[in-house]
Amino acid sequence: MEINLIKGKIATVNVDALVISLFEDIKQLTGLAKTIDTSLEGGLVNLIKDGEITGKLGEMTLIHTLGKIQAGRIIIIGLGKKEKFTAESIRYGIGEVSRLLVKLKIKTAATIPHGIEENNVDAIAFGEAVAEGMLLGMYQFTRYKNNGKKIQESNLRELQILEDNKSKASLIKQGIKRGTILANATVTARDMGNEPANIMNPTEMAKQATKIAKQFNLDLEIFDKNHMEKLGMGSLLAVSAGSNQPPKLIILRYKGDLNNQENNLAICGKGITFDSGGISIKPAGGMGEMKGDMSGGAAVIAAMSAIAQLKPKINVMGLIPATENLSGGSATKPGDIVWSITGKSIEIENTDAEGRLVLADAIGYARIQGQRRLIDVATLTGAAVIALGTTTSAVMGNNQSLINHLLNAGKSTGEQMWQLPLFEEYKELNKSKVADLKNTGGREAGSITAACFLSEFAEDTPWVHMDIAGTARTNKTKGYLTVGSTGVAVRSLVYFTESLANESS
Repeated sequence: MEINLIKGKIATVNVDALVISLFEDIKQLTGLAKTIDTSLEGGLVNLIKDGEITGKLGEMTLIHTLGKIQAGRIIIIGLGKKEKFTAESIRYGIGEVSRLLVKLKIKTAATIPHGIEENNVDAIAFGEAVAEGMLLGMYQFTRYKNNGKKIQESNLRELQILEDNKSKASLIKQGIKRGTILANATVTARDMGNEPANIMNPTEMAKQATKIAKQFNLDLEIFDKNHMEKLGMGSLLAVSAGSNQPPKLIILRYKGDLNNQENNLAICGKGITFDSGGISIKPAGGMGEMKGDMSGGAAVIAAMSAIAQLKPKINVMGLIPATENLSGGSATKPGDIVWSITGKSIEIENTDAEGRLVLADAIGYARIQGQRRLIDVATLTGAAVIALGTTTSAVMGNNQSLINHLLNAGKSTGEQMWQLPLFEEYKELNKSKVADLKNTGGREAGSITAACFLSEFAEDTPWVHMDIAGTARTNKTKGYLTVGSTGVAVRSLVYFTESLANESS
């Protein structure tokens, strides 16, 4: 599916459908809507008066033109209240429209820039939001349906955006190119997160990373169990002990600032390809969704692909500790003590608190490699879901400037985040009587104590943590999100990286 800029009058453009946007509680039609209403002999105004069109965010109304204009159908999409209009409004609305276009078997559609004239959204942001909304809203994971036969692809071939202003059109094109890169990266993460665990095991994650590295010219290292043993990664290996699948530490490197090696960032993603809880086994209900416990790792692999294409001036190291967490005969047991790469001893109080164990060694290794800024993303705690539900990711860290960069990235991408505190008192809950740390602080403030555990391995290095346990998957198709893996954090990680690059330049 292509998104192209063209010149012309939208009422006469030769397409199957027109997409027109309206704000909520609109009192008077202007511009394109007024032109179309005239052609339809007041049809839009009558629908607004009857309350069939309200302009609420995501509301869609299908109108058949009956030959009164060139296009056979018009889709009215609501943008919500004008004062709340952002690029996310476009992304959400276009996501809804994309699926209706597919359902109607539309081949070509056309629209005009939404909201740029309101000065709330610039031309680049508009182009990016349209590309993301279309490509992510149309996403389906159908690889294993229809008895292995290929599902028929969408008929939709092209979305035309009409813009006569050359400078504005050029900026929109830039946004479309950027949005396409970010959407494709997000699709990569969604595909990985939707794969069953018998397919997307640690070895397959490494293969996916290898494919990305070759395609986008990234440096790649993959550490096996023997290499991790030599490095002293006892924390990561403790999680893998109960599985027959060999663990992998996947490392991708992007070199964006060769003249300043200290201008660097490490992005760590939890890669638990299936989490049974280990000996501290999870309840059976819903355990199948634990195939998505590698969503943080998938987000890092995907984000690295986008970073390589957008080329920010910063050196980035992506680390994905990948393993299963199972309860085999050699599995780590509650009460065991293991050692991380940093030399800290850890009492395993609960084997289902495994994500922080694999990230501890990844973060520790990143620090040993001289990474001066750290971010990790993980489906880390059920407590994050209890605290913030399924719409918002939790953010914590030891450096407010770095936290602000991430929160601002979330505002740009529409990925909602909320900062939780890391007060010193919380660290007391992770203290062990027999080791330096224990791997769980109990039920109270579970997301915070998990982050406190990670902070022990970040130490004084500026670090921020993103808990996506509630946002990595969705059971409802809405806007540009579709059922299953959401690919959350991919776009925010890219924005975050670019923000740090701009700050350092």
